[in-house]
Amino acid sequence: MKRIPAWLWLTLKVGAAISAFSASAEEPVLNMTQGVTQISGQVYDLHMLIFYICCAIALIVFGAMFYSIFKHRKSKGAVAAHFHESTKVEIIWTVIPIIILIAMAIPATKTLVAMEDTTQSDLTVKITGSQWKWHYSYFGEEVEFFSLLATSQKQIDGIEAKGAHYLLEVDNPLVLPINRKIRFLMTSDDVIHSWWVPDFAVKKDTIPGFINEAWTRIDKPGVYRGQCAELCGRAHGFMPIVVHAMEEDDYDAWLSDQKVQLALAKEQAAQALGSVLTLEELMLEGEQIYVERCAVCHQANGEGIPGAFPAIKGSAVVTGDLDAHISTIVNGVAGTAMQSFSNQLTEQEIAAVITYQRNGFENNTGDVVQAADINAFKMQSQGKEAQ
Repeated sequence: MKRIPAWLWLTLKVGAAISAFSASAEEPVLNMTQGVTQISGQVYDLHMLIFYICCAIALIVFGAMFYSIFKHRKSKGAVAAHFHESTKVEIIWTVIPIIILIAMAIPATKTLVAMEDTTQSDLTVKITGSQWKWHYSYFGEEVEFFSLLATSQKQIDGIEAKGAHYLLEVDNPLVLPINRKIRFLMTSDDVIHSWWVPDFAVKKDTIPGFINEAWTRIDKPGVYRGQCAELCGRAHGFMPIVVHAMEEDDYDAWLSDQKVQLALAKEQAAQALGSVLTLEELMLEGEQIYVERCAVCHQANGEGIPGAFPAIKGSAVVTGDLDAHISTIVNGVAGTAMQSFSNQLTEQEIAAVITYQRNGFENNTGDVVQAADINAFKMQSQGKEAQ
């Protein structure tokens, strides 16, 4: 029996593996997603059109080349023709590429124009990127929230088994209705990020000091995932996007519920100003907040990253003047990755994390900070600004 050539055997094995992999998926995984919006469908169709044009060009060019190599090879006595400055040939190889480019440019231009048309929107959502989270604000609805990575640190460290949506899950997904045109206004608090959801064919940079626009109209309810697509720092890979698309009635009910919950949260935050927690209670709450909001930069052990993020352990700010420490958390530090947490955390949460930092990591200052202290600091700062 004749042995199968190694190259043919390898080709058959690779082909079988690809076929099995594709067959096991719900849809082809080796191509661009068709998405769940009209624009994503247009982008997919444009991609396939350009792909087929390229395949046709490759078939003609390589076909002619291989035919010529085989038909007019030297062993058959072929003699190369000698000619130059053929006006006819030059016209042909100039006109044909122009026609091809026009055939590609017309549908591409139509798609790009449609992608940029944000007029007549039914809903506007402001998206703000920051290291390393997303902030969503629904215009005219007084609903806003931060969306942070929900994957546990134990999974990231390899202590626990990774979940089905490892590094692609958040605590607060962006909720949107289907069948409504949604305009996105995108900006950034610090560095350039990029909001990218493949199923929507939306990928737009968020740039500090600028506002970019994009839009979508989702056809199918479901959960759609994406990521920051612009290298934005150490935790760039920990900045996922999750969008929960709902039926219109369900979305309206969710929006009403969000307004109630936000009003309740504000009321609870106001009530917390008068509460006095023990050191143990503050340390317990503060540790949880530190792990969720601070550990990504300053590390879980509080030792930071030399040259990039300062340590909490033994820090002159943390062990020094209390007002300076509060100011760092509340107002942030200009020109650094240290953000303002004034609108990200409640007074109670800020008090807890400051107490934890001043008494954890062997700092042991003995300071206990209450929500009322944070509120007093904010009021004093506002008074100074008013003057």
